[in-house]
Amino acid sequence: MKLLLDQGLPRGTAQILRAQGLDVLHVSEIAMARADDLAVLQKAREEGRIAVTLDADFHSALALSGQASPSVIRIRIEGLRADRLAAVLIDVIAETHEALESGSLITVQPYRIRIRRLADIPPRDPS
Repeated sequence: MKLLLDQGLPRGTAQILRAQGLDVLHVSEIAMARADDLAVLQKAREEGRIAVTLDADFHSALALSGQASPSVIRIRIEGLRADRLAAVLIDVIAETHEALESGSLITVQPYRIRIRRLADIPPRDPS
């Protein structure tokens, strides 16, 4: 599983997850710390990565785009340090692996994970 961590998430999370064998980049490591949401989503799509963010705009932008990728994991748990976020992501990936592979919007809350498959989102009206 390949991840792209958005700005606002602890940079150390990428290092922890790489040490566990995952292919992870943080936007600050690839000169995208100030990139807008659409640019981060495009980078994730191009590289076959799952975008991980705190930002609700990622889900909105992707749902409105009508595209089937990339999958996005939105973290809605405040104050996570790098080690705890890494543990949360490992659990979320294990629990939602199939949905992530097929294109989904995942929302992670303290006691709940919501999955919305991109294929199930109705196309937007072009008018």
